[in-house]
Amino acid sequence: MAKKKKKASKKGRKADRTRISGKQTYEVAYVARKFRVSAAVVRAAIKKVGSMRAKVYAELEKGA
Repeated sequence: MAKKKKKASKKGRKADRTRISGKQTYEVAYVARKFRVSAAVVRAAIKKVGSMRAKVYAELEKGA
């Protein structure tokens, strides 16, 4: 007897809250508002330290 495949949710896979996607406008906008910087500054921080939320936040705090 074959196993049934798990049904995918409508929204796809679970979001990874530990990372920031530089391609997702709303995520970049949220961080930009939080630190009162531009989206370009947030994207530059992501490019410099990677997409881990804690590292990006630390970089933005250091720069402020």
